[in-house]
Amino acid sequence: MWSLEPIFAKLAYANSDFLQTSAIRAIVVVLTALLYVLATGARKLKVSTNHFSKILYIAIAGTVIGDLLYFYALTKISVLNAVMIGHMQPIFIVLIGFFLLKEDKLTKFDYIGIFTMIIAGLFVTTKTVENLSMMRLGTVGDIYVLLATAAWATTAIVTRKYLRELDAGVVTFYRYLIASVIFVVYLSFESSLVVSNIHQILVGVIVGVGTILYYESMKRIKAAQVSAMELSTPFFAALMGFLILGELVTAMQISGMVLLFVGICLLSRKEEAYF
Repeated sequence: MWSLEPIFAKLAYANSDFLQTSAIRAIVVVLTALLYVLATGARKLKVSTNHFSKILYIAIAGTVIGDLLYFYALTKISVLNAVMIGHMQPIFIVLIGFFLLKEDKLTKFDYIGIFTMIIAGLFVTTKTVENLSMMRLGTVGDIYVLLATAAWATTAIVTRKYLRELDAGVVTFYRYLIASVIFVVYLSFESSLVVSNIHQILVGVIVGVGTILYYESMKRIKAAQVSAMELSTPFFAALMGFLILGELVTAMQISGMVLLFVGICLLSRKEEAYF
């Protein structure tokens, strides 16, 4: 799902902008989540005040800020760049756990893993040895995705710590409902909110299904396993980016994908302890 999302988002930009696409996407995710809640029998949408405050945070930080930065970045960088940088979340999760939550000390595997993933990110953003040697480290679009990734990491920690007992459809419903209200209010003043193409709807369905599956997985398996399984995303993204959008992948970027795998495997030894 995460590899399909940027593909359809870019297709949607043919006759729409990133803001309208984000708004339509959020509304469709709400409807998808509601259908899931009804289909699974979890009809109680009521949540406690404590839970709602946590959902409000992940809606603002993860969807309004993080997702919007990501969708804007997709107008400037390739799908592979966006997906690869987005999968550097474990770095931020480890650092947040160490500096802010004060939960544990960093091990040698953490240091090696963080360093490896940073090198992986540089390989992907620079694309070639020549660019790396000349310190052409990337673009502004890459920085936007990095900021989005940091925001997503904080929401992952909040979700795993405080919302695991809630139904995945309920969490997804409120997260995107809050974001939808914000988007609709803003666009009602700035421009018209219209469905410009089918890709906007499809990206909403994809994200709705993907988010529900993500939350369901976090209730059933360890955080380290979630991160490891998500490693398939860059490979699918690279393949579909080439086949559908004609985006080329360099040898250095392929090396970056391999290093990302190694880095997350190292960090997973520590990330598991946080949750």
